[in-house]
Amino acid sequence: MNERIVIDPEIQHGKPVIRGTRVPIIRIIGGLSGGMTKEEIMKEYEVTDEDIGAALKYAAELVEKEEFYPLPSRL
Repeated sequence: MNERIVIDPEIQHGKPVIRGTRVPIIRIIGGLSGGMTKEEIMKEYEVTDEDIGAALKYAAELVEKEEFYPLPSRL
């Protein structure tokens, strides 16, 4: 994953992108969640299947590290 994703303040304001592109990880994740297929994303953004896998793994690791706090219940 680290070989495919880069965070550089000079590229997309420091947002994580696919190395060698200016394609933010959020664009790939958003495309998938919006119903695009992997093939459509690969064609639209000129990324590989491995790039998409790295984006998904990156997102999964962020969610895993996230701390969640229960919302107060309403009475």
